[in-house]
Amino acid sequence: MSSQGQNTGRRPELRHDPVANRWVIFSPARAKRPTDFKSKSPQNSNPGDNSSCPFCIGNEHECAPEIFRVPSDPNWKLRVIENLYPALSRNIEGPCEEKEDMGVPARAIAGFGFHDVVIENPVHSVHLCDMEARDIGQVLLAYKKRIQQIASVESIKYVQVFKNHGASAGASMSHSHSQLLALPIIPSAVSARFEGMNEYFKKTGKCSLCEVQAKELLIDESTHFISIVPFAATYPFEMWIIPRAHSSHFHEFDCEKMVELGGLLKLMLRKMSLQLNNPPFNFMIQTSPLQVKESELSYAHWFLQIVPQLSGAGGFEMGSGCYINPVFPEDAAKVLREVNLPVAG
Repeated sequence: MSSQGQNTGRRPELRHDPVANRWVIFSPARAKRPTDFKSKSPQNSNPGDNSSCPFCIGNEHECAPEIFRVPSDPNWKLRVIENLYPALSRNIEGPCEEKEDMGVPARAIAGFGFHDVVIENPVHSVHLCDMEARDIGQVLLAYKKRIQQIASVESIKYVQVFKNHGASAGASMSHSHSQLLALPIIPSAVSARFEGMNEYFKKTGKCSLCEVQAKELLIDESTHFISIVPFAATYPFEMWIIPRAHSSHFHEFDCEKMVELGGLLKLMLRKMSLQLNNPPFNFMIQTSPLQVKESELSYAHWFLQIVPQLSGAGGFEMGSGCYINPVFPEDAAKVLREVNLPVAG
């Protein structure tokens, strides 16, 4: 049966994402059935014994300097360290002044910033989705604590928290870890997201994420969070976890709710692994710039984005900034809902 035959009755559609403020093309003729859309290169489990891994307990001396650990004794559960190969340097002194006289119509500033690693657990064979909800909550609290520390540095404008799982998703180490990159600028994708949220607010007087109620897009929910496939998902089986209550900054969110968020994150990662053949993936905490005006808080709403690596960007995507997604979000949400797992505790 052809791809078109498997998607009888579904025509291509363009959807506008009011959060990212961009269009996405949904083209079901380019894919198999949603239930067959599995990773062709699953991430292998970490080997149980890896004595040479610097992230394992006992090898702390092989790592870059430590920022903090939890708990603060030799039997730690997580550590936050400097990245041994940082994208930006925390050692550049002085303000980041722009350079413009370079013979080209462009601007440049000094590469000041912070690039940290969160080692999520001391055991090499344990992935994030294997951990208890309370321990994942501790990882989330470590992000919160580190962002709060960095926020006191005036020249830092934005902190991106992200996790790369699997080599094809950008992970250079197989031991479970995530990263924070603090920047002296606001990245263009963050600005576009902020502007998209603002545009929706100006038209409706409402926050675009507070308004999400579509039952067909819902995967699961808890007391304070919902998990959905976004209406105009950029990537196949992309998932968002959104706080129900309006909240602009992840690092200002209630500590008491982090274990609940950890449980829902664990559930989404397990559903993705079971349904999509344990794919490499990325997750990102999409929060607001550190310095925002009081009026901007009305439409800025943070969320956690999970993207399984099932398809790569081609020339059209790179050239246009418009993505083609072969799986309609309603179909992806149904497939993920039907993975029968208990809510993680």
